[in-house]
Amino acid sequence: MIPVLIVDDSAFMRLALRRIIEAEGDLRVVGEAADGEAAIAETKRLRPAVVAMDVEMPVLSGIEATRRIMALPDPPAVVMVSQHTSADSPAALAALAAGASDYLSKDTGLGGLDLGHLDRELRARLRHWARQRDRTGGPARPVQSVPGQRPSLILVAASTGGPDALEALLRASGPPPLPTVIAQHMPERLAPELAAHLARRTGTPVRVAEENEPLRRGEATLLRKDAVLLREGAHLALRFSPRTDGLVHPSADLLFRSAALLAVPCCAVVLTGMGDDGADGAARIASQGGMVMVQSRDSAVVGGMPSAAQARVPAAVALSPASIGERLKELVR
Repeated sequence: MIPVLIVDDSAFMRLALRRIIEAEGDLRVVGEAADGEAAIAETKRLRPAVVAMDVEMPVLSGIEATRRIMALPDPPAVVMVSQHTSADSPAALAALAAGASDYLSKDTGLGGLDLGHLDRELRARLRHWARQRDRTGGPARPVQSVPGQRPSLILVAASTGGPDALEALLRASGPPPLPTVIAQHMPERLAPELAAHLARRTGTPVRVAEENEPLRRGEATLLRKDAVLLREGAHLALRFSPRTDGLVHPSADLLFRSAALLAVPCCAVVLTGMGDDGADGAARIASQGGMVMVQSRDSAVVGGMPSAAQARVPAAVALSPASIGERLKELVR
């Protein structure tokens, strides 16, 4: 049974969400809160696996409540459920930056409350993120990296809390010294908004990935769906891959493994996030002599992904995102 906390200032929505969430028997609502401050208190008291969180509420907004919940020991996954979190909205990006794992709009495209849409989508998302939260970091056998070639490519994995970590990394690195590909877990339609946000805040060119376009130094390429690396003449490019059920998307492991298969000298970076995506791929890159860096536990919103990667690659360097950016800037010196 997966314990869920509902946070919404509308008593009607709390009742509707409870009925939707508990409809199939494997999710159980263990508590409710009507504002962000109460959400924090109930999270501490009830320790849910996942929180369904509204955005606009009295006392404390859902986004600020999410930020504070993510600072708790062993935080739950947070899924924003709001009329403000449509697929390409600033509120959706702000929620992800605060540490939310996912978001869902209450409204239809015409602006009205759509309980049928929530009934179709919400339970699967709550289950998915509860599972990601509980996953451990890969097989126990560690991989020790071996001396290898100077990297020619930077690959970055990020999930919960990733937008802020990416901003700090890119601000410190400046225009990437090597072609850089970012796999940030998020819905596909949000990629242009996040790319524009990162470019605006850091001064680094950030483009959304397109198939067969050469990867270039001086800019970061943000995946909008699962992709693998391929060689296009003298250049590296990306090819989109069909989604695989059960994986988070875009998949960092899929990207990292493709680099290992091509024997591309890489620096793999694993930032904040729930679950263990990127750990297996980082181990494969390290086994070929690639460099692995992970976000330090004290600087990560959620330490699952970087901890899983470091368990597989004990030699991985653990640093804050800004310090990782400084290291990346030094790669070509």
